Amino acid sequence: MGEFRGKKRYFHNIWRKVNSFHLELDNESWFNFYHIHLDWDGLGNGSVKIRREHIKAYFAIYKRVLNELKMFEKSYQSWILLSDEDAGRDAVYIHTPNPNKDNFPLKVEKLDWSCNIPSTFSDLINLNEFNVAHFNSEAEGWYIIQSKCQDIKL
Repeated sequence: MGEFRGKKRYFHNIWRKVNSFHLELDNESWFNFYHIHLDWDGLGNGSVKIRREHIKAYFAIYKRVLNELKMFEKSYQSWILLSDEDAGRDAVYIHTPNPNKDNFPLKVEKLDWSCNIPSTFSDLINLNEFNVAHFNSEAEGWYIIQSKCQDIKL
């Protein structure tokens, strides 16, 4: 991957998205694995610094989501998902009962809640506030970060 030009403008735009993010919630709202990607192109794959900046933005947007969901009258699950392999797959998720499929609450099998958190981003996670788990899917490994205040855990 070549030199990443325009980093300052790029991250200014990312943080503008984060700071203006708002869920349109009403009594009819529902989410079927709704998710927000910030690094579609996987720029974080080429640089730990760039990946860390995206992860900081994911935490900021996740906190905004949790704050807005406090007023939501339905049950929900929300989490940050970080890929072991591809930063372009990282996202913040929201999931509720929904009319598409009877798939709520999500239960992920074989979550390792006592996993070692990679040193590349362990200092970004306040373990008093968040739980961290790791699991392996068929294709790759994933970290799930979920608020300790969440009623329905994965």
